[in-house]
Amino acid sequence: MAEIRTGDVVAVTGAAGFIGGWVVRELLDRGYRVRACVRATDDETKVGFLRAMPAFASGRLTLHAADLDEAGCFDDVFRGCDGVAHVSHVSTYDDPDYVRRTCDHIIASIEGSGSVRRVVVTSSIAAVISEADIGELARRPVVDEDRLPDESNPKRTPERGQGYSMGKVIAERSFADAAASSPSGRWDAITVCPADNIGPILSAHQGRVNWQGLIGKMVAGRCEIFHGTGPYRPWMIVDVRDNAACHVGLLESTTVRNGERFIAMSTETRDYETIARSIDRVLPELHHDPGPIADNAPDRWKEREDEFRSIWAGLELHNERIRAAVPIEFRPFDDSLRDCVESLIAVGGIEVNRK
Repeated sequence: MAEIRTGDVVAVTGAAGFIGGWVVRELLDRGYRVRACVRATDDETKVGFLRAMPAFASGRLTLHAADLDEAGCFDDVFRGCDGVAHVSHVSTYDDPDYVRRTCDHIIASIEGSGSVRRVVVTSSIAAVISEADIGELARRPVVDEDRLPDESNPKRTPERGQGYSMGKVIAERSFADAAASSPSGRWDAITVCPADNIGPILSAHQGRVNWQGLIGKMVAGRCEIFHGTGPYRPWMIVDVRDNAACHVGLLESTTVRNGERFIAMSTETRDYETIARSIDRVLPELHHDPGPIADNAPDRWKEREDEFRSIWAGLELHNERIRAAVPIEFRPFDDSLRDCVESLIAVGGIEVNRK
């Protein structure tokens, strides 16, 4: 398929989000025309940072209201686009049929566009490593693009916390299969599986959620070990700016093929406690005090803490495939943490807990 080139038109879904906002900025910096898709174009708390970009003043960046839950919401937006970066989250990942229907209507808009040549779909490292049985990670410790969670495990259900990972796998396959069987034969679908995004926020609302939101709580001295992605799992780091560069690089790549997936990850890892205590090291000027670090894991997890940490430490993390496909040098963790903290204070209004 034909790659996307500087000057082309690219639509970005989820453009108000942390990753989506940086994808918009990376595209603009490389000379593209961007159609930023958001739920509400009049919500200044979420789209004001997009309107403040110089390209919005010229018209090279435009905003478009699109509710992902409404079939056909992208019909007009995608028409005339050369590429799509589908970054947006669905409303829930706990209903597989809903996830499939949403994918189907987005695909219909791509087919109906008459112009889209490449789609980059944002998946997640969860679609690679999220296991209903953590022992599966010890049995298959190589974390690369060929790895998928054990889908034969009867405990891999939304009710047991696997909905997000399941939904991402569904989306990966839906877009790749649709492109492969497309009557037009015009477009391909490439997947990015980002690890744990940190780095500078572009808008205050982005600092209240996800990994950067957890760092914000650390800055404020409200530390609690996060077990939501696995008991005692270390953070697997990618700077959000590098993740955005991976997205755009895959839109531009002349070597990728439909259905391929790429892990966006530096391969650096840190446990929660280390990150909380690193803020004072990377920014001693703040005199930061993380305060007590609470561990509210259930007792049955605490009894197996050493086992869990050993399993995570035994993983072999790989990023060779993305580095071969796009020109990328991943930022070191310290730079990402420093820039994240400074932006949470300056843009997000976080008050620092000081010694």
